[in-house]
Amino acid sequence: MDDVTLLKTVKYNDKGLIPVITQDAETGEVLMLAWMNEEALKLTLETRKVTYFSRSRQKLWIKGETSGNFQKLISMSVDCDGDTLLAKVIQTGAACHTGNRSCFYRTHVIKDH
Repeated sequence: MDDVTLLKTVKYNDKGLIPVITQDAETGEVLMLAWMNEEALKLTLETRKVTYFSRSRQKLWIKGETSGNFQKLISMSVDCDGDTLLAKVIQTGAACHTGNRSCFYRTHVIKDH
């Protein structure tokens, strides 16, 4: 799928946003969940630097812009409904603002599974 087809396939929610699951392209580890608007998605595809939309600050942010922990886009997939993206990235440093590699560092293990 090329960039134009991807952009046409995406279905944004009523706030003009789409959730993005970000995954390490090499290990498959899920790093984070964030949001993009159309501008963030276009910039990400153009620059290959993953750019998100901050819902709290109501503005774009390039992952790593202040921390140096950039995400280089390797591939972008859209789910069957067109309403969720999967970004596979090369992660520099930590993905989480807490300094952890992944935002999913707190795990509850189900016993007797």
